Amino acid sequence: MPVLLRGLKDLPIDLTALVTVADDGGSTGRLRNEMAIPAPGDIRNVIAALSDAEPMLLELFQHRFAVGNGLSGHSMGNLLLAAMTSVTGNFFTGIQEISRVLNVKGEIYPISNDNMSLHAKMADGSIISGESNIPLVNKKIEKVYLSPQPVEPLPNAVDAIKNADLVVVSPGSLYTSILPNMIIPHIDVALSETKANVVYVCNVMTQAGETTGYTASDHVQAIRNHIGGNCIDSVVVHNEPISPHVRQIYAEENASPVIYDTERLLGMGLQIIEGDIIDSSRTTLRHDTKKIANLLYSLIDPTV
Repeated sequence: MPVLLRGLKDLPIDLTALVTVADDGGSTGRLRNEMAIPAPGDIRNVIAALSDAEPMLLELFQHRFAVGNGLSGHSMGNLLLAAMTSVTGNFFTGIQEISRVLNVKGEIYPISNDNMSLHAKMADGSIISGESNIPLVNKKIEKVYLSPQPVEPLPNAVDAIKNADLVVVSPGSLYTSILPNMIIPHIDVALSETKANVVYVCNVMTQAGETTGYTASDHVQAIRNHIGGNCIDSVVVHNEPISPHVRQIYAEENASPVIYDTERLLGMGLQIIEGDIIDSSRTTLRHDTKKIANLLYSLIDPTV
């Protein structure tokens, strides 16, 4: 999501980011346990992506304390979000105040104000709890769900989906980053009922422990299995070869290029949007900020 937002923030659009709060690893996990707040880590990265603050201030916001002291592993931004939540008495209000201080472009909404946990039911029937634990067991995931129930969405998030011209489902960890946002009650309904074009920017590589062997249509089908068949209208895929050197690096992590099975995608009623959307200068594959932003903008302004 931050990669997409860095490019989109410079375009003439009203931008809203709906961010997961189910993370439980590292600094985020410790703050969640100690302060009973939603996960701040992904929110912090989105604030940094959309901020127009001075570079030094952003560097401070993203600073992570070194090992060997009481703040070991904590991010300054996570601590500020926790502190502002305590000061204002509300996680969302805390985000708004920090966004104002850091001159954020657009709106940032946590998908919920609730402190929630992610669980996965595996194909063998076992249950794994905790976002950070799910990929580690390296088993096929059948479905993910949240607790405690009922999880309440932030009303602003639901309204943003309903009123959007374009809804973008960003690339990322399918079961532990993308689906935790989409399976929240009312969010799933809003995605199915919105008049906006709902576009899924598909991952370029599979992820060990989550999507090993998945094709592009497998990614979409997993989303449909969780929230219904009318939730995705279009899928964005990278259509250029990936260099053998980069493939070899990822193969060491049991990851491989996602196969874009065009025929099945079309059979699912999806519009396929192809393009060269990768930053080829990097050995770790990332969507190119400018390329993907311009492609997405062309979907709402065809004159681009």
